[in-house]
Amino acid sequence: MNAWTTAVETLHRCLKLGVNEFVICAGARNAALIEAIARAEAAGLARTWRHFEERSAGFFALGRTMDSGKPCAVVTTSGTAVAELLPAVIEAFYQNRPLVALTADRPAAFRGTGAPQSIDQTSLFGPHAFTGDPADWDGRGPLHLNVEMEEAFEPGSETFQGAETGVFSAAQERLNVAHLARWLREDLYLGIVVMIGGLEAEEREEVFHFCRDFGAPVVAEATSGLREALEKLTLHDADRVLKARPPGKILRLGEVPSGRFWRDLEDLPETSVWSVCRNGLPGLARPSGVTRGEVDRVIRALGEVDPADDALDLLVGASARAARLEEMLECHPDSEPGLMRTLSQYASIGSSVFLGNSLPIREWNLSAQWQRPVTTVRANRGANGIDGQISTWLGCTAEAENAWAVLGDLTALYDLAAPFVLDQANCEGRVLAVINNHGGRIFERLPRLQSMSPRAAECMTNWHAADLSGIATLWGMLHVRVRTADDFDAFEPGGKPVLLEITPDPEQTRRFWADWDRILSQR
Repeated sequence: MNAWTTAVETLHRCLKLGVNEFVICAGARNAALIEAIARAEAAGLARTWRHFEERSAGFFALGRTMDSGKPCAVVTTSGTAVAELLPAVIEAFYQNRPLVALTADRPAAFRGTGAPQSIDQTSLFGPHAFTGDPADWDGRGPLHLNVEMEEAFEPGSETFQGAETGVFSAAQERLNVAHLARWLREDLYLGIVVMIGGLEAEEREEVFHFCRDFGAPVVAEATSGLREALEKLTLHDADRVLKARPPGKILRLGEVPSGRFWRDLEDLPETSVWSVCRNGLPGLARPSGVTRGEVDRVIRALGEVDPADDALDLLVGASARAARLEEMLECHPDSEPGLMRTLSQYASIGSSVFLGNSLPIREWNLSAQWQRPVTTVRANRGANGIDGQISTWLGCTAEAENAWAVLGDLTALYDLAAPFVLDQANCEGRVLAVINNHGGRIFERLPRLQSMSPRAAECMTNWHAADLSGIATLWGMLHVRVRTADDFDAFEPGGKPVLLEITPDPEQTRRFWADWDRILSQR
């Protein structure tokens, strides 16, 4: 079969699966696919985005699936270009996103020969992508379409007018909530805490009403979209509170939480844990319960549950801790948490916030403003990696105005190719806020780092002196540097994307954490 015929048949297959967005990374091997996709776009059946770097393109496509809930294909040539998609495919697998890897390949005879641009692509993504008959794909994770093609091709007259397109709908699994309902009813005297990770937009209303009626203390991550709405039930600085007084039960709703206490649960077998999540993975290596399904569907299937009033004693002192935190932020306005507070007041006016990765999420959870609800908060938390964060943000907000991202400096440096697509996206009011603390400062707060040698600690934190204004110059962004809370007064987003470089005062940051640790140790 010649390359053009293969390309046309492949594109028809994608359209029938409901794939109508394609992120193209061009190469000689996938030229026929690109021509077919371009003709489908001309017929109004597809939308294309272009990128030159496959790793960023894969995460951009992942972001498109996050925004639309529909499949998006990333199209590559053969060889190591395909391997660059592995991080995005893994993230999509753990997020249950319908990312499609559409990869051109040399004919099978070239595998194992060492011929140029020829590797074994057939099972490159292992268990992280579906590789069977596409008609059997349930849309609850990535799909890999590996297409063997000759390089040369002669385009036919195909115009894709009236081509059949499918309506994508991910398969819904049958729910069995009997075990979860029994677990919720049993041993309520032990005390229960609800931990809420990332939620889909359609899940939030049900979760809000459930938590309000249930009445248990809540740890609501910013990515739940319910952090501010559930403030009255919130455990402030939950990692410390729960470590000091572990509850008898933890009910997790949504994605795996980013806080330290979730990892501490590995060593707390006496705390019973049950997770309700879309991917059906418990997020723990030790025994726990799990119900797979959309969180809102599971809650509706549960019906009414008995209130957990006896667990409210954990909330004693929460308001006092919150008040002391406000004092600390006022005393150290130019510390990293202090600048995060000010930053959150500006970002909360935008249409959405993307947090990447662990340190910005944790600092936002702790110190962001509480007055204005921020309901659209996203992050890549499937595999907890720092790669592809800017690309994912650009993908999931490509059509949106006033989109904000808050990232660490190493995370930003790791995805320098991402802004290539800025001229294809809506840049009105777009702000990329980078907290430049000159390295991976999250590791400095790890107890084990204190016992490491200076050289080992240096390797852990990856100190650098990079001037991030160069990134703005490279990609045509405005650069604004913020060193103090007062510097925000001169900042005003506009029609051009802004790189907002935030450089906290290291001494104020050190004093903030030392004072905060001392306050908490007295309670």
